Amino acid sequence: MARTGFCDSKPLLDLRKKADEKRAPLRTWANACGPIDRLQPAEVEDSRTTLVKTEPERRWERRRSTQTSESIIMEFHEENKAYTAEDECVEKPVLLYPHGLQGLHSLQALVPSLLRHEVEIAFEKLDLVWDRTFAWDMFLDMMRTQTWHSFPNADLPRNFTNATRAVLVDWIIQVHELMHFQEETLYLAIHLLNRALRQLKVTTTNLQLLGMVCLFLAAKKEESLLPEVSGLCSLMDNTYTKHQLLRMERKVLSALKFDLSFSAPLYFLLIFASVARCSAMAMWMARYLLELSLLDGQCVVFLPVQLAGAALCLARQVLQEIPTAEGEAAWCLAFSIHAGSEATVLRIMRILANAASKAHARETCATYVKFSSSETMHVSRHPGLKNATSLLGVGT
Repeated sequence: MARTGFCDSKPLLDLRKKADEKRAPLRTWANACGPIDRLQPAEVEDSRTTLVKTEPERRWERRRSTQTSESIIMEFHEENKAYTAEDECVEKPVLLYPHGLQGLHSLQALVPSLLRHEVEIAFEKLDLVWDRTFAWDMFLDMMRTQTWHSFPNADLPRNFTNATRAVLVDWIIQVHELMHFQEETLYLAIHLLNRALRQLKVTTTNLQLLGMVCLFLAAKKEESLLPEVSGLCSLMDNTYTKHQLLRMERKVLSALKFDLSFSAPLYFLLIFASVARCSAMAMWMARYLLELSLLDGQCVVFLPVQLAGAALCLARQVLQEIPTAEGEAAWCLAFSIHAGSEATVLRIMRILANAASKAHARETCATYVKFSSSETMHVSRHPGLKNATSLLGVGT
């Protein structure tokens, strides 16, 4: 590929031509040892519909946070009244925001045992833990660490624009799909790219090299099988040498202080969907909308839990599935752990709805093509996405 852009290698990465290729996907050792795919929607057992509580009963109580004007924190107190899942729907879902909780020893004091039980089951169903005992601690850690590398604004260095970034992210998505990497590898790679763009002085000439290095670092953290460095160079038409790629890798690691930790929004989405008893169609639609957020530079300022909750909420609005009493109660319970105000959620939903309505007509359409296959239930071609913005006038 020439140094002037990313379009010269398009024949190598044409997603429409890969349908005839029968590549064996790369899988981690854990996934290869069993039939469970931890990125598939978790099936819900009927036995989970009713829960018997043996410890003191608790009810939610609203209060405004003293440390942020935007968020609402939920706390609960003990009562003698019997507790049921339907009690969650008495009011609109209230949002749990992790900021301002540094003085607490644990978030457990703010979350009912019912939600803890559902989160533990979700982790187990999604094959994210070996032992359910550690599920709740892992969830609390995800809620805390997601704020470590947040961005105060969406500003990019002067020599880059959001359009340039979108082209690069679209190209990374194509390479990621070509290499059959796992989904969490993609989210980590874009997160590392966002951080590196703000901490490194990179010229437009080396922007593609930076994108490939971020994907390579993410693969080293998430994958068991890795491509050769020479193979990565060939995907860039050998514009860069192995020495240049490895030198850029050292620069990125030094700039990031070797900290590659990240709570991916995909994990929050899977947990939300499991707790809320979402259908497979809603799950795939939310995953499509969530991946579209990677292309939009405005979304970097939002927390992963905010992006996941907004994507699932918009998917629910687009599909307009007939609600049930049990489903609404489960939805309220799942959305009670969401971070941010309702205004923030609506803002993200508008960004995603606008991106989805124009995805098919843009040059950066790798995600649209990716989610138009039968394996993803053709969610990117759903007719409801064309009028998604008009649906946002309906209450969420």
